[in-house]
Amino acid sequence: QVQLVESGGGLVQAGGSLRLSCATSVSIFDMYTMGWFRQAPGKQRELVAAISRGNGNTNYADSVKGRFIISRDNANNTVYLQMNSLKPEDTGVYYCRAQYGSFRLFYWGQGTQVTVSS
Repeated sequence: QVQLVESGGGLVQAGGSLRLSCATSVSIFDMYTMGWFRQAPGKQRELVAAISRGNGNTNYADSVKGRFIISRDNANNTVYLQMNSLKPEDTGVYYCRAQYGSFRLFYWGQGTQVTVSS
């Protein structure tokens, strides 16, 4: 069973930065993909950024390109989301997701709240 624990959310002013962390209970070498999603009130959950295993290819939502960076720390089994130049529209609950195992199942963390004030 994969457990994901997010941290690093909080309240920040527009233009500020936050770094989210997602600690995993299994080696991230064994993950097919890991990603960050967010869900704003009244909206569907959306992909923010993802990173694949191996060469670590990344992809980002257009709305965060150039501002957010996803990275991984293999030694500590942690994936990060560095968020810069934050905007009020970045507000939401941020979730970490991992794809793992023979059946490539998806596992989710409990989420961390990010609030950006204008």
